[in-house]
Amino acid sequence: MFHTWIINLLLTPSAFLTYAVSVHVGTRSGLDECRHQFALDKWNCPDSATQLRGLRRATRETSFVHAISAAGVMYTLTRNCSLGDLDNCGCDVSRNGQTGGRGWLWGGCSDNVEFGESISKQYVDAQETGQDSRAAVNLHNNEAGRRAVKATMKRVCRCHGMSESCSVKTCWMQLSDFRDIGNYLKNKHKQAQKLDTDQTRLRAGNSADSRGSILDALRSIAPTELIYLEDSPDYCRRNSSVGLHGTEGRECLTRGPGPWETKSCRRLCHDCGLGVEERRVHEVTSCNCKFHWCCRVHCDRCAHVVLKHVCVRRDVHEANGSRRRHRGHRT
Repeated sequence: MFHTWIINLLLTPSAFLTYAVSVHVGTRSGLDECRHQFALDKWNCPDSATQLRGLRRATRETSFVHAISAAGVMYTLTRNCSLGDLDNCGCDVSRNGQTGGRGWLWGGCSDNVEFGESISKQYVDAQETGQDSRAAVNLHNNEAGRRAVKATMKRVCRCHGMSESCSVKTCWMQLSDFRDIGNYLKNKHKQAQKLDTDQTRLRAGNSADSRGSILDALRSIAPTELIYLEDSPDYCRRNSSVGLHGTEGRECLTRGPGPWETKSCRRLCHDCGLGVEERRVHEVTSCNCKFHWCCRVHCDRCAHVVLKHVCVRRDVHEANGSRRRHRGHRT
């Protein structure tokens, strides 16, 4: 679905085409962030998750795909607006000169999130043409993604006065790094709520009763929260029918900057009934780079061995271990 946005945009009013590039870049940024956030999870945001086959199910993971994509589009439109890259749009100065708090005034050039939010809604939400429960859930998660952009904004201030004594400060609102938005939505994914609705009415499919049931349930859930309808499939196992590759063959880490990385072998391999195989991989990289005036960089090509850990079936792991022991015995 997300890969066909630019084609679909050709059918929209001509004014929308002005923002088509930003929409495309924002969508890709969102999906790239999805892959970063889930790189060491059983579900690692595969390409199939962003296509129609993967988006047909309203799972916890699909909720993240919708939220981070909507956030990416809003973020990119807002940033390009503030940079002056879009016609008829600029930074937000609507509150400039007003008192914001004790000792500071609104000033400077705030990122125009209202513009980014408005255009994002017109592009992203327009993709949900159905009237069923899944469409209602997707629209909710799109909104949660846009709320995440606002929730992570930061106030930036500049001091004024004699020798910049900070007797008065002017402040403006600025977008956070997109990674902060990804981290925020990853936490929302962990806390995502499954809607408890009348299953008989939900099975009605593309009907007013089905959508009405969902809208009733949504009234009790904050618009900042991610929601889903269906339980996730078993991401340990390969399932070609829904585009899942399983965790066999996935690389995991035995060390890293935090416990999430160092526990990835247990999460991806052991918890899925797989073993961990240590592999030595020969890699060639650039090295000994030198700058030559002017203006060229020359690098050597250096070969080195990298130790990697991969999830494998236990029978394969045991067979490989037996062969290694046998070779060692012969020598």
